[in-house]
Amino acid sequence: MKRLFIPLALFLAAAVRLDAAGKVSDIHTNFHITLPKETREFPEPLPAGAQPGFKFRGTKGWAWTPDQYLAEIPYLAKFQMNFLMNCYISMYDIEHHDKWYDGDANRWWEDLPPEKKAAYERVVRSCQEHGIQFCFSMNPNLFSKRLVNDNSAESVDLLFKHFAWMQGLGVKWFNLALDDAQEGINAASQARVANEIFHRLRAKDPQAQMIFCPTYYWGDGTVKDQQPYLEILARELDKDIYIFWTGEEVVGRVTRKAAETFRRISRHRVFLWDNYPVNDGHPTMHLGPVVDRDPDLCEVLDGYVSNPMRAQNQANRIPLATCADYAFNPRDYDPVRSVGQAILLLADTPAQREVLCDLVETYPGMLLNPAARKYTSYNSVREQMDHILTGSQSRQAAVAYVEHLQKLSGRLKREFPDRYGPEKDSLDADIQAAQQKLAARYP
Repeated sequence: MKRLFIPLALFLAAAVRLDAAGKVSDIHTNFHITLPKETREFPEPLPAGAQPGFKFRGTKGWAWTPDQYLAEIPYLAKFQMNFLMNCYISMYDIEHHDKWYDGDANRWWEDLPPEKKAAYERVVRSCQEHGIQFCFSMNPNLFSKRLVNDNSAESVDLLFKHFAWMQGLGVKWFNLALDDAQEGINAASQARVANEIFHRLRAKDPQAQMIFCPTYYWGDGTVKDQQPYLEILARELDKDIYIFWTGEEVVGRVTRKAAETFRRISRHRVFLWDNYPVNDGHPTMHLGPVVDRDPDLCEVLDGYVSNPMRAQNQANRIPLATCADYAFNPRDYDPVRSVGQAILLLADTPAQREVLCDLVETYPGMLLNPAARKYTSYNSVREQMDHILTGSQSRQAAVAYVEHLQKLSGRLKREFPDRYGPEKDSLDADIQAAQQKLAARYP
């Protein structure tokens, strides 16, 4: 019998490994971390003379505060990332609106308060000090009472003042996002607005760059409603503008084949907006390594931007490190090796490493569990508790699981007394929910 030859990079990218018996083990159904005995160079070194897979490698916020951006910039530099984009929600009035989507928070036509502008100027300066390109992002048409459109020169002027402010700080990258818009979905009009803002930026700085996030930002571009839209963008949008794309789906696998099709139809250079480990503000965590991204995507796409969790930015550093590892050297990316090294980088003692290892295995993330159905709201702890309680004799197993979670919470608080506050709150809320389910099932 001939042995089947599988190139190492493709083997690893498929997220499969050999178990102790030498059989193929699927990381999606058998995720387990064996902590490395020693740290190695991170991200995984490139072959001699090779360049990083993606030229631009970074993350964005998710309704982050200026303090969150400032806290993460040193880690981006540590992981050899070179790109940070603010979340457009951060530019909403989230300081006074808990519900950023209430229609009153996105008042893009107003000047930002002086104290908020000063805070983001500190973020820009920190990026510049760390060798990171800051990309300024706005979305004027999402949950807004006023829309930007090419029929209103005033609306374009009011939006552009924010871009001009950032350009005055030395910022060279800009994002106009019109994703998830419910109104004003006209590709030609959107292209004219993007072109006008881009041309004004280029007039003052020939090195200015723009990424446009279209309303249809997922799929390979062949879907009935998407293809006509993208074909108009292909004709009307300035060819020097990049386009954001999340892959075949909003969340899920990202293949070279789909990337090639999307780029061919849109006829623009493309950045991957990787929707991982984002939780969209839901009370859950996704901490496992990024998986299911083809190792040669970088031959089709120009940039890689990870989308993070909202409140848990400290724990977000674990999956973010694996995203950085993949983006830097995608052909040699090994998700299990990567997440193990990430834990070693982010913990100082063996006890800290063990508790982070257990935390990641408890919250492996939406990409690693088929039951997640790729929902950013997927909560592995609550799902696991539901699964345990489906058994006819489940009481002892459920009690043991709750006790495991309680011990994990205690260890996390003991080993990291001054870190992971939102993460501790998330875990404790899940423990309370598990206890309630147990009491309901076994009163």
